Amino acid sequence: MTEDTYNTMGGRAEVVVQARRTGELHRHLHGVAAPPPPVPFQIPPAVAHFENRLAEQDRITRAVEEHTGRAGPLVVGLTGVGGVGKTALGFHEARRLSERYPDGVLYVDLDDLRRDGVVEVSDAIAELLDGLGVAPAWLERSFAGRSKQYWTRTRDKRIVVVIDKARYGAEVGPLLPASAGSLVVVTSQGPLHDLDGVVVVEVPVEPLAVEDAVRLLGHIVDDPRLSAEPDAVTELARGCGGLPAALQVAGQWVRKYRRRSLSRLVSELTEQLYEKGIPMVEAVWDAAYEGLGPEAARLYRLLSCYPGPVVPAPAAAVLLGCAPLPAEDALEELQSAGLLEERPDGHRMHDLLRGHADRRARQADPEGADRAGALRALIRWYRGQAARADLLAAGPRMTFAALPEPAVPAGTDIGFTDKTEALRWLETQRHALYGCVRLAFEAELYEDAWALCEPLWSHFLDHPRYADVTEAFRTGVEAADRAEDPTAMVRMRCQPARALWEQERLEEAGECMEQALTAAASLGDGEGERKLKASAVEFRGLLKSAGGDLAGAALDFEESRRTHAEIGNTYGVMLQTYLLGRTALRRGDHAEAVELLGEAHDMARDLERERMTARTGFELGRALRGTGRAAEAVVLVRAALDSARKRGSTTDEVRVLEELAALAEEAGETAEAEGHRDEARLLATRSGALREDDRSA
Repeated sequence: MTEDTYNTMGGRAEVVVQARRTGELHRHLHGVAAPPPPVPFQIPPAVAHFENRLAEQDRITRAVEEHTGRAGPLVVGLTGVGGVGKTALGFHEARRLSERYPDGVLYVDLDDLRRDGVVEVSDAIAELLDGLGVAPAWLERSFAGRSKQYWTRTRDKRIVVVIDKARYGAEVGPLLPASAGSLVVVTSQGPLHDLDGVVVVEVPVEPLAVEDAVRLLGHIVDDPRLSAEPDAVTELARGCGGLPAALQVAGQWVRKYRRRSLSRLVSELTEQLYEKGIPMVEAVWDAAYEGLGPEAARLYRLLSCYPGPVVPAPAAAVLLGCAPLPAEDALEELQSAGLLEERPDGHRMHDLLRGHADRRARQADPEGADRAGALRALIRWYRGQAARADLLAAGPRMTFAALPEPAVPAGTDIGFTDKTEALRWLETQRHALYGCVRLAFEAELYEDAWALCEPLWSHFLDHPRYADVTEAFRTGVEAADRAEDPTAMVRMRCQPARALWEQERLEEAGECMEQALTAAASLGDGEGERKLKASAVEFRGLLKSAGGDLAGAALDFEESRRTHAEIGNTYGVMLQTYLLGRTALRRGDHAEAVELLGEAHDMARDLERERMTARTGFELGRALRGTGRAAEAVVLVRAALDSARKRGSTTDEVRVLEELAALAEEAGETAEAEGHRDEARLLATRSGALREDDRSA
């Protein structure tokens, strides 16, 4: 169980601090005035070659200059077929116009968040809020709350928001910033007619004209043959359909065969066009593919089913079943052939090329045996790396999947050095990890499917993206059922329950918990099984607490505590005692809360659990204040403040500062109380918290 770290801010969250308290505040912020957060710039660096689009750029420039701001932000819609360069144009315009929008550039790729054709817009808002400096712990749980956070963070900004690969206006509308001085660039294959109440400046992005395509080829390939054989160049450019995605591959292909005449190369493509009846674009990609070495060609085929948008080198090595160095060579060869795009976060394959790679894979491996074996290895590699990251990030905890063996091939284990790096890896690889849950289930690798959900729990607690976790955890439930693993059947049902009740979907969460407890009834009486039963009862208590049934929650926490005591699990006893004390405090029974939380605090200290010592001490301090024992409370609350600062937890720090303010107020120290509140509000505002007046708006 992870304690609730959600905060609300009362009053007005002004970021003004009285001058006479500034020194104290700055000492609290690590000794110096905290620097302003960096201006977000979430798009990749400029590409080496960007051809023409002058008419489109002029259209956008005029729209920017003519925009009055009366109807909200300027929305520009870049529409056109796949591969025509909409995203590249959107990036180019965001860079070109960034000086007009000094508060930064945000980017979200909706296809990265799309599940079965649908985008969970709440998670898309979370992506944008992350760019605006909202820490995950401060994200509102509901769609409405996140929308208000987004409007609050953007209402006075001049920013560019690039929304890539939209399909419907309904998934774009909630992502529009509140500031009328902002620019939104939306890419889609067609106009978004259902973007109600928003005037969109439509900018169709047509395939490049032949002369522009020829010029782009000249930028990609610095080769005298292009000047010597202009007719062949024109035919090649025309055959690529004016698509930059195809021209990039064609240019790299021409570069590779420097000793052949351009006329001969184009003639070979033309033969395929007539003999095989395929478009020349497909023939260009085929030609590039056929020029690859065996390992690069195999990796190209296998990447068609890779579950994430960006492939890291170790994952490529696992797909190939080789050491990392040959895999890096294969990735470099694919990049040189124009079949992969290198981004700062790794290698990415264009959707059009992914389709081509899939067609070549089906030709080379009609039965799918090679792909199935490579995916099985990839799923188990991700399972192992995620388990290792989870162990480092969360420490030893109750898990049921076997710990992984060292990675195969050797040398592909990720070298995590600390908790921060492990958590960062889980975040950067989240698309692949969630995708592997689905792929494992489809491949009937049921143990792998539910086992992957265990480390994803730690990631979810820090990054509540509900669409991903709800789908993955429900898949984990079905996988556990198919595997007929009783412990997994219980554990997997508890995980989606929390995700559901945090979204205030209490009835669905209740159904999960009812099923979990029914499955738990079939467990044996071993220590691990009884511990799992106690955990399921605790989850039911947390659900009741979320629904306001404090009496019912206390009964469940008490039952769970008895079981932990019977099996000798001291940590479990401490945790349930803490939950009982916190529940008593919510009921207003301060005397009982002091007794329970005092017991939990002593146990946490004896167990040398630093975070829980601070948490129990903080709640005990709140209870002591309720009984009039303010002097004892201050000592405990100040210790909690030191711990929060040491751990870098702004949520805990704000909560403790608010309690110190209440203690100072009761003691008649009005100035000190106001200083604590100022500091709490400043920290909360910087972290992205909603003010009470924003929350109720």
